Amino acid sequence: IGMHSLFSVCCYFAVLTDHQDLNNTELKTILNSTAPQQYRIRAKLRTYKPQKLYQSIKLYCSKCNSLQEVPDGDDFDFILQGSAVTAPNPELHNTSWYDSVMWTTQDQKQRKIAIHFVKHDEMLQQPEDTLLMIEGGTLKEVWKLTKRFKCVIPVRSTEDDLELLDPSAPFLLQGNIKYYGCKQCSTPKPIKSLSSIAAEQRPSWEPTEIAQVLGIVPLQYVFIMKFTLVDATGALNVYLFDY
Repeated sequence: IGMHSLFSVCCYFAVLTDHQDLNNTELKTILNSTAPQQYRIRAKLRTYKPQKLYQSIKLYCSKCNSLQEVPDGDDFDFILQGSAVTAPNPELHNTSWYDSVMWTTQDQKQRKIAIHFVKHDEMLQQPEDTLLMIEGGTLKEVWKLTKRFKCVIPVRSTEDDLELLDPSAPFLLQGNIKYYGCKQCSTPKPIKSLSSIAAEQRPSWEPTEIAQVLGIVPLQYVFIMKFTLVDATGALNVYLFDY
């Protein structure tokens, strides 16, 4: 079924099955009314935007009401490559709340990669329950880790602590989902702030809790579309916004 036919069917079904207790209202009447009201309409779909479904997914900040495009994988890969230029700081390895492993790649670049496994009760958790942090990894290496471990946070070294990457990069990866923070509203804290969650009786490593302790205001994935509906009396622009 074509995209136009698909959305025609969806809109047609939605308007005919909702508000069965209401009579059909002409679009002209709706345009001359004040919101909010409830109406039942019968109309045709003239246009819809965007034309490609994936373009409907945006990132939304509920605090400042900003909308932005979802960064593509190339953007994230570029940020990871930039952070790999700085070698991991060995003085930040093997703390009281995480164990560290570091090695050098065998390729020409001989990158230094460090992975920090967060502990609970001085013990490492099962992979499906583990949060880890990676320094110097490529996009491919990061995605491999997300397939085995519950949470992955890309970081880099400073003199005193580990820190999150560029604000444009995801602050957390869980499965195939990338979690982003709002650049305007977030005030990133040092990674050691995560130790408070590790000290909990049963760390869940939920994205909202991780964002809170790291000073991140998380962005939400939202679905946005614009439709133009028409009948014999006028045209009505309809905006769909949903999580």
